[in-house]
Amino acid sequence: MSERSERSEQVVRAGKLDAADELAGVRSRFVLDDVVYLDGNSLGALPAHVPGRVEDVVRRQWGELRIRSWEESGWWTAPERIGDRIAPLVGAAAGQIVVGDSTSVNVFKALVAAVRMAGAGGRRDEIVVDATTFPTDGYIAESAARLTGCALRPVAPADVPAVLGDRTAAVLLNHVDYRTGRLHDLPSLTSAIHAAGAVSVWDLCHSAGALPVGLDEHGVDLAVGCTYKYLNGGPGSPAYFYVRRELQDRFDSPLPGWNSHAEPFGMRAAYEPAAGALRGRVGTPDILSMLALEAALEVWEGVSVESVRAKSLALTDFFLECVTSYVPEGRVESLTPGAHAERGSQVALRCDDAGDVMKRLVEWGVVGDFRAPDVLRFGFTPLYVGFGDVERAARVLGETVAGAA
Repeated sequence: MSERSERSEQVVRAGKLDAADELAGVRSRFVLDDVVYLDGNSLGALPAHVPGRVEDVVRRQWGELRIRSWEESGWWTAPERIGDRIAPLVGAAAGQIVVGDSTSVNVFKALVAAVRMAGAGGRRDEIVVDATTFPTDGYIAESAARLTGCALRPVAPADVPAVLGDRTAAVLLNHVDYRTGRLHDLPSLTSAIHAAGAVSVWDLCHSAGALPVGLDEHGVDLAVGCTYKYLNGGPGSPAYFYVRRELQDRFDSPLPGWNSHAEPFGMRAAYEPAAGALRGRVGTPDILSMLALEAALEVWEGVSVESVRAKSLALTDFFLECVTSYVPEGRVESLTPGAHAERGSQVALRCDDAGDVMKRLVEWGVVGDFRAPDVLRFGFTPLYVGFGDVERAARVLGETVAGAA
């Protein structure tokens, strides 16, 4: 088949897939242009109604109501209210998620609390961490280990069951590998962690909003995640923290703050933790970014995570097929698993001159990102990425690497 006929075939296929896409209408809820935006795994696109909502928060709630907005505009209850809005997207019932702080701060809270909950008279003195984790998680895990007197044991996720034992206190794992897009087996790994008597901590940054998580269903103990990727909350939007209901009365935060006190305005010298997931709060909420996030989450109205997952797999399948059709053989290598059960919502391609290639892709209107030393990452947000976008991205990639050869 000629190059032109291959292109024609893929363009036709993209058109048919877009015509049959049940989520196609959601795209209009975002601010987009003619750029193919495949970096939603770093920063999601702007939901179109968010600027107006933020303006109301600034001009009316802050500008006119001022201090009254803590009660009249619901500022005080925003962390748990927005947490309840995130809950169905990660498979959790209400009352188990609180929004606030950064992912890094929440990882620290979760790990130290997990070690404290594991207890066992100090015999559990080891923290197992994903050896391929995002660097910050590793830094935080190392610090938490020093603070709690634990040894840190970095292990590839697939090898975790083999190293668990009666010394294991906590295990910190990523649901999806940030570099390769590999989806790890949360149900079986959580089960293995529990069988060893340890506490599970999952980082959901690259899975929440892209695929079903099932926190309650699979008995996850603690989980954290950011909101600026597939949840489209905006740059630096606050993270969230999940504490399984059965563990909430045992959750002992290493960062007790006045916002998590049982009587926050009592200004008592002694700390008494609030009931429930509110124990995960620390200081005053970041109201502007938090309410922007709350508005952004409205794009999920009428959208199921299952439909998002189905489209995500179809998008990544189609992208890999188009890459095979358009990219000269041997120029790129996929690091992302082919099996659906092992794939998140991104495709990572190894390319010798990846940094320069990504710069040229951006110049030609295809935005992904580069991870040193040689990885091109393309994130597929099903709420606003279409199959025509996918075909164009792969075609421009093929033209770019062919021109650079």
